[in-house]
Amino acid sequence: MSATPYPAPVPPSGASAGTPAAAPEPPPLVVRTTRLDPLPGGLTALVDLLPDERPLTWVRRGDGIVGWGEALRLDTYGPGRFADAEAAWRATLARAVVRDEVGLPGSGPVAFGTFAFDDGGTGEAFDGSSPQGSLVVPRVVVGRRGDVAWMTTIAVDGALEPPGDAGLAATERTPVHDPGRVTLTDGAVGARDWPAVVAEGVARIQAGELEKVVLARDVVATAERPVDPRWLLRRLAARYESCWTFSVAGMIGATPELLVRSEKGLVTSRVLAGTIRREPGMSDDDALLHAAHLARSSKDLEEHEFAVASVARSLAPFCTSMNVPDAPFVLHLPNVMHLASDVTAVLDPATRASSLSLAAALHPSAAVCGTPTVAARDLIREIEGMDRSRYAGPVGWVGADGDGEWGIALRSAELADDPRHLRLFAGCGIVAASDPQAELAESEAKLVPMRWALGV
Repeated sequence: MSATPYPAPVPPSGASAGTPAAAPEPPPLVVRTTRLDPLPGGLTALVDLLPDERPLTWVRRGDGIVGWGEALRLDTYGPGRFADAEAAWRATLARAVVRDEVGLPGSGPVAFGTFAFDDGGTGEAFDGSSPQGSLVVPRVVVGRRGDVAWMTTIAVDGALEPPGDAGLAATERTPVHDPGRVTLTDGAVGARDWPAVVAEGVARIQAGELEKVVLARDVVATAERPVDPRWLLRRLAARYESCWTFSVAGMIGATPELLVRSEKGLVTSRVLAGTIRREPGMSDDDALLHAAHLARSSKDLEEHEFAVASVARSLAPFCTSMNVPDAPFVLHLPNVMHLASDVTAVLDPATRASSLSLAAALHPSAAVCGTPTVAARDLIREIEGMDRSRYAGPVGWVGADGDGEWGIALRSAELADDPRHLRLFAGCGIVAASDPQAELAESEAKLVPMRWALGV
């Protein structure tokens, strides 16, 4: 039977849907999803199945989806990157032939996606030479939700991979290897110089130009051997189990921030803003004291309030009702603690909004850009001094019905053309009360997950 693609979203009143650039008609997909025997327990069971060094991953607490191979890739460019990706995915589904014997979120046709933070690269003009968005449709997807596991095979030529447990057992896997010795060097702006960038941001805020800006920095890692993303994914999935471990088109990480989940009409967004470092060896009692300090910090509460308001404001046109918590909770991670709020809402079916269109509406939130958005984005372009690429952009997946999950590409790294090199990223929310040296220390704490995954 043919897949039933979700309809085109209806923009909220006063908005414009835009006109995506015409693209060649994509080839028809043939898709089959079958049940698997229960997978082994453990946080890395899905990641352990990945056969090569081009993994596609979205895993949390051992559940999620992984993929490999490339049946189809949809690249998009510039300011229309989200709308063009949405249109291309709908066109692909309209010509797909699907047999889905599972019917759970993540079964059937799935596209993994990653998008750039900015239209064409911070600090430089968009030249159209490299895509700012990518949807990747794997040849094989394996998923797990609770006790149910499944395998989806996808082909554009009708030649599906062998389905089910026999096909999974027959998959050839190359050995996973560690990166060897890794050295870290300054990125676009050195650690000694970055506090001056933060001080400039504080000065602009105190002058009344804006209320908050998020400033980021990068660090370059050089490995002794080519980096196998599966090595990083295994370590991240095991240690940061409450985060969403991801790998799409060269972006790898474990994000604690869920930009949006859309599932059967329920929309969820986890907002993080306000951070304190958890020192190595800190006792549980000390951690609780630090958490209490964070929960009372006026600077961090102010930063968090901006981020929550940004998400609620962006979701409101698409939803019939919304629950915004009165106060945040403290999310404990191995390296940091965050102020966190889970915003939930009921999707208005009249808008026909997919998870991808919701992600586009939410990006960039105050948690990764600032307030007001345009002023913050302009200041980032002016003073940050680096190209963020896909750092702090949406990353995740979308299914045939439009449901899916999109995180923000934080606690992440980007593989370079040379597989021995990666760019590690970290950013901090800057408000009027921010201290540049404290923000530098916070950025170092946020680099810990990827440094740890590399074995540094």
